[in-house]
Amino acid sequence: MDMSLDFLQPGQIVSLEHGDKNLYAEVIQFVVSRQLYWARPLLMVTFIEESPLITDLRDASDLLWPANLFRPALDTEVISLLSQILAKELKTEPDSAAKHQLNQFIHQLWQVYQK
Repeated sequence: MDMSLDFLQPGQIVSLEHGDKNLYAEVIQFVVSRQLYWARPLLMVTFIEESPLITDLRDASDLLWPANLFRPALDTEVISLLSQILAKELKTEPDSAAKHQLNQFIHQLWQVYQK
């Protein structure tokens, strides 16, 4: 992606894609000096044949990730997904399975982009 991503504003939703998974996160800040986004994970969608599996990641750790790997998420793709997790109560207990999925996804992405 050649275009400059510094136009993405705090609060905007972005997507990181790898294999059959999409991670959607909210931009907190663009770190200009390092070309990174500070992003807060919201949800991960695993695309399986029947219907997408949605994992709530609102209590997961924030990410500092290369800006050029994100793409702006379209409102049309995010609204229905977000409405599904926002309808649920945010758990008081951290979801270790969800955090494990996020860590695994980030690890896999990192392996790909290190090559």
